[in-house]
Amino acid sequence: MVVTNRDKFIKKYKLNKDDSFNITDVAKITGIKKSILQEVYNRGFSASKTNSKSVRSKDGQKRDTGYSKGNRMSAEQWGYGRLFGFVMKNPKQVGKDKPDRDLFDKIK
Repeated sequence: MVVTNRDKFIKKYKLNKDDSFNITDVAKITGIKKSILQEVYNRGFSASKTNSKSVRSKDGQKRDTGYSKGNRMSAEQWGYGRLFGFVMKNPKQVGKDKPDRDLFDKIK
């Protein structure tokens, strides 16, 4: 089983795994401005539309062919995946010269 950044978020903040969290909830829990989190989400949402080959299937596997029926993440799921990765300081997102570093620098 793949451990997601959402799983790490829930563990870190001692939350219920069955609860859902919107951007406002994540902002309140983490103390990160909602406007920053909204931009991270928007980037993830847009990435799913413009670079579908980078979108992973629900089981976490990267696909060579982009979207496939029945086993694909929605744009919303991709947005939240990016959001939770940002919050959990995923180095592939917030490391030096990475795509969300500019937003990460705004929270320091």
